[in-house]
Formats: sequence, structure tokens, C-alpha cells
Amino acid sequence: MRQTDRQTDRDMEVMQMLHMNKGVGETSYAQNSKVQHKIISTAKPIIHDAVQEILRSNNIESMGIADLGCSSGPNTLLLISEIIDVIIRAKSCSLGLHLSATTELRVFLNDLFSNDFNTIFMSLPAFYNKLKQEKGPELGSLFISATPGSFYGRLFPARSLHFVHASSSLHWLSQVPPGLDSKAAGEALNKGKIYISKTSPQCVLDAYALQFHNDFSLFLKSRAEEMVDGGRMVLSLMGRPSYDPTTPASCYQWELLAHALMTLVSEGLIAEEKVDSFNAPYYAPCEEELSLALKKEGSFLMDSLEAFEIDWDGDGYQELHHTFDMVGSGQKVAKTVRAVVESMLESHFGKDIMDHLFQCYAELVSNHLSKSRTKYINLVLVIIKKN
Repeated sequence: MRQTDRQTDRDMEVMQMLHMNKGVGETSYAQNSKVQHKIISTAKPIIHDAVQEILRSNNIESMGIADLGCSSGPNTLLLISEIIDVIIRAKSCSLGLHLSATTELRVFLNDLFSNDFNTIFMSLPAFYNKLKQEKGPELGSLFISATPGSFYGRLFPARSLHFVHASSSLHWLSQVPPGLDSKAAGEALNKGKIYISKTSPQCVLDAYALQFHNDFSLFLKSRAEEMVDGGRMVLSLMGRPSYDPTTPASCYQWELLAHALMTLVSEGLIAEEKVDSFNAPYYAPCEEELSLALKKEGSFLMDSLEAFEIDWDGDGYQELHHTFDMVGSGQKVAKTVRAVVESMLESHFGKDIMDHLFQCYAELVSNHLSKSRTKYINLVLVIIKKN
């Protein structure tokens, strides 16, 4: 098989297996996405400022908006509500913005083909009715549609978008970095691990960094063709606080998940080779990597880049009777992570072990949080399409 064929197979495999847990059940993403909601809420003032700047510098009658990696559940339609609020306030106040009295919004919801778009579609009638009741005639025309596919490539017509938003999605790679499934002297390259770790050899770190750079560069190139000059993107993604990719803030949740899997190996429930052959298609970049990719691609200007700390459980860590509830937080973290990664793990390890795996993971997380309340680092990047 040719290298290009193997790469295409990897791309298709990630596109098919990477999706948030569907529906509205106990382990669904819809019920376990507080962390992602916190990330969107944190970026809310930044989104408002970006939309206002677009309206200030462009006379827009029909505004093209894309939400990339929209997933499904209560967070999916938040962006639309926020942008409508900005526009209505701008119409009611003299802010020097260029607004048509009949400004219409064209909103494109994007995610991979395996996303639970049906749940989104079923929620739209109630969403439209709520908007009409709350906003009244100020609402204007709103057109919502879905555009399935990978954002690591073209999705939309040329010069059709004014604003692009991506939250909790760009840290997912288009594929597992090539070469990680190779073996040297009969040993797996990243033995006993499923992502970058303190024990990972340099070649593993380099492979992940290169894959992210290639993916992010392709993302920028694709959006550069689809956006109007002066259009803006607000991108929120998991990152890390330093150049070192093995910092706990960027990889320790994966370290604990690998530990849980190895516990199941010791219990004879899965083969160690299955763990050695699984690598997460994920990467948490540092600010320098984002800046370098932007500079090399050349179509966008950096407007701002901010870093925020987010608790693993999305709740400021739970307290019970005024003391830290490490068991409750561990369970909440495990449910949040399960809602995101279960589809990938199930396709590789099988469905039968999932309940036991995440029970074990919850215990490991609780124990870790009792010693160190590690936080995610969320990077929020605002970039402007060059004229």
C-alpha cells in the first residue's frame, strides 16, 4: 500500500471514529459538556469585540458566520444567540457600526459527518421560537444550515464568511501522527502511553508537533480562501503554558487515562499491545507554535492571544460541606472525558470495558486532584484576514 493510501485511510478512520457521545443520556456529550460551556463563556467578551469590529469596518447586508466543530447539545447554538445580541445592541445604540436595517445572518454549523446533527435539527424549532419571543422584530432574518466535513480543507464558497468561530475543536488532529505505529527493536515507540508523556521519546513529541503544524496551516489556508478581507476568527483550543509539551496542564489527563488502561491490562481485560498501538489524535500547542504557523501561512494578522485556566470539572471544583469533594469532581471529570473520547476508545478496545475503564479513571482523577488541582490551559486567539 502506498504512503498516500495509508494516510488517506488514517484520515478517514479519525473522521469516522471521532465524535462526541450522541443523544441526551447519562454519558452523552449533551449532559457532560460544562467544561466546553465554561470555555465559550470565558471567550464571550472576546467574541463580542470581534463581531463589533467586523460591523464597524464593513457595510454588511448578509453576514456569513461559521461555527467549526459545533458538536451537539446545549452549547451548539450559544454562538448564534451571542452574535444576535451584539447586533441588536448595535442597532439600538449609536456605536458607529455599519448595519443594514435588514441585516441577515447566514450561520453554518460544521462538524465531522459522524456528528449528531439530528439532535441539533430537532432543537431548532424551539430555538427559533425562543429567539422570536425574546428579540421580537429586531431579530431579522436568520438562516441556519449544516455543513458536515473536516475543517482541515475547504468547506465554503470563496469570500462567503465574515466571522469564523471554533471552540474546543482545533486541538483535535486530522489523523494520528504518522510513524507512531512503527516499532523499533520490537518495542512500541510510546509504550504504555496514549499521548505525549514525560517518558515519550523525542521522536513522538516531534511527530505530534509536526502534525499539528501541518493541520493548522491547512486550516488557515482553507479559511483564507473562504473569508472576506477584514473578516475575523475567534479560535479557542486547549494549549499549554510553556514550550514543553509534557507539562501536566497539557497532557496529564491523558497520562491518567493511560494509567487506567494499563490497570485493565493488569486485570487481564485487554492486551498491552492494544494500549501500545493506540495514540490520541490530539495536540495542545503553545503560543509560539500558533504564532509561527500564522506567520508562515501569511494570510492573517494576529489581533490578540490570551490564555485562561479552566478547572478539569468545569465547576471550579466541587465542594461538599465546605470541603473539596474529590470523589464528586473525579466522577464529573471522568464523565466529561468519556463523552468526548469514548467513540475513539470503543472502536479500538471494544465496548464491553468502557464502564469499568471510566470507573477506574474517575478514581485516579480523584486521587490526583486530592494532591494537585491541575487545570486546563485554554488559548483564545483572534486573527484578522488581511486585505
